[in-house]
Amino acid sequence: MPANHTLPYNGLRLDRAGARRGDPGWLDRVRTHPDARALAFRRDACLTAEGRPVTVEPDAAAVFLGLDGEAGVFAVDLSDMDESAALRVARADTVTDVRALFGALDAQEAATLAYGRGMLHWARNQRFCGACGQSTEVRHAGHQRYCPACDRLLFPRIEPAVIMLVEAPGPPRRCLLARHRGAAPNAYSTLAGFVEIGESLEDAVRRELVEEAGVRVGSVRYQASQAWPFPSGLMVGFRAVAESDEVAVDHEELLEARWFTPDDVLDLLAAHREQGRDRPDSIEAYLIQTWLDEA
Repeated sequence: MPANHTLPYNGLRLDRAGARRGDPGWLDRVRTHPDARALAFRRDACLTAEGRPVTVEPDAAAVFLGLDGEAGVFAVDLSDMDESAALRVARADTVTDVRALFGALDAQEAATLAYGRGMLHWARNQRFCGACGQSTEVRHAGHQRYCPACDRLLFPRIEPAVIMLVEAPGPPRRCLLARHRGAAPNAYSTLAGFVEIGESLEDAVRRELVEEAGVRVGSVRYQASQAWPFPSGLMVGFRAVAESDEVAVDHEELLEARWFTPDDVLDLLAAHREQGRDRPDSIEAYLIQTWLDEA
């Protein structure tokens, strides 16, 4: 893959206008612009008509996502309505998972849709202060919540996770893939895990590999990162080299893990596509394909 390859959900070109979204007058102008639009969601899913995301007129409760030229782009949450009412209001015919739409959208549409989903998920789950339990108020066009009881500002949370492609220490060329609990018999994937408090990204890579697969690694190199608002992640991709071929899975998170040659990986990917289990929007696909391209 070329070095300038942009991962899915990255590279959003909307102007987020962070310095201006706290200005109510300015926000009113971009919301009432003739070309302003709001993507409609219900409970983390997108409202669609004939397989395409629908837009509605943004109201005062809509979360501002950014500027497209002079017009505002927003996201509106219809989760307080039952599904039939939400579909009627949005003039939609169904509710669709955002990731399921990936193949039908261009890169900017996919990034905007994922961004809107993540913002609304946070807003819906931050209606009360975690410190005192009081109701919070919306500020900065949905990018802040304020607790008047304890004078606390709340901001959207991002939960970082590491995902890694591990190479064998010597020939033949191989990478480590694992089957997670509950996965189908040949559903192997790279390893990943959340970063813990007091831990660097590289430390998280090393810990997760030891805990889940019993694999110790030497070098750990950053590869790429990916916005992953499903609901609030940031995926940070790494390449690591194992110190030995030894594998000892924990049998809790992982059922098995083994080493795959490039030909093994190509056969596995072909089977995943045939069975409809490939997810080309994930950074995992980038990590694996980058490794294959080096063969």
